[in-house]
Amino acid sequence: MAIPFIKEFDPTYGAPQRVTPLIRRVVAKNPSAFTFMGTGTYVIGNGKVAIVDPGPDMADHVDAVLDAVRGETVTHILVTHTHADHSPASRAMAKATGAPVYAFGGHPKPPPGVTTEQGGDHDFKPDVTLRDGEVVNGAGWTVEAVHTPGHISNHLCFAVREDNALLTGDHVMGWSTAVISPPDGNMRDYFAALRKVMARDEGVFIPTHGAAIKNPKPFVLAYIDHRLEREQQILGCLRDGLETIPDMVARVYAAVPKHLHPAAGRSMLAHLVQFVAEGRVLADGPPTIGARYKLP
Repeated sequence: MAIPFIKEFDPTYGAPQRVTPLIRRVVAKNPSAFTFMGTGTYVIGNGKVAIVDPGPDMADHVDAVLDAVRGETVTHILVTHTHADHSPASRAMAKATGAPVYAFGGHPKPPPGVTTEQGGDHDFKPDVTLRDGEVVNGAGWTVEAVHTPGHISNHLCFAVREDNALLTGDHVMGWSTAVISPPDGNMRDYFAALRKVMARDEGVFIPTHGAAIKNPKPFVLAYIDHRLEREQQILGCLRDGLETIPDMVARVYAAVPKHLHPAAGRSMLAHLVQFVAEGRVLADGPPTIGARYKLP
């Protein structure tokens, strides 16, 4: 299933740009294979404002965001999740503004003896925890927290009711799909959270990386169909006798640059963890990157 990705995005780094009547964006200069053109930090409101996803711990980005709200009062700092390109700058911005930091919780801890992916903000601690459906009220704006685990278990989207917009973090992005990396990344949760946001009424999705998605329902449906197609590709590999994730990645992601294959392998592992839990696939031990897999 072809996802109608939005690759046209040319930010002016450090300068605030209007996205909706209530939302401005300042993009950090941290482009990469996983952040696209950089992390977008959002400002909601005018006069008394909220900052969403402060971004990486980069002094020039922190200064640019603080310049964007100069003369205004920051009343809230909201964090979608605790990867290193989203939450670390919350410390500097909270110190500079005195605003409390809101999030689902700290960075999830892996099971004993299990190594997780790099890039987690393990020092993050919110001042206020938010749960699904809880509402934060500001001066002329209202934000609802929408729990969307999958990419990471503490992921939140933020619905800005007055603009009928959903700030989607890394849950739904216009330029790429999200990496689902076990043990905390969970494919079953991700599918459920995709269907959850597709059932909502917001007319525009605004991811932390890249451009806004102005027709979100068919876009998210394409996301889901793409993942279902990936499931069939993995099962096809198993039917053909490919038993290891590296062998399956080499076939399924043949058109993808090889330096991205390790990340692709993490998402493939997430599918296989789900298959093993459902009894659709067998593993020669716990489902890991190094395990061997086969059909029952």
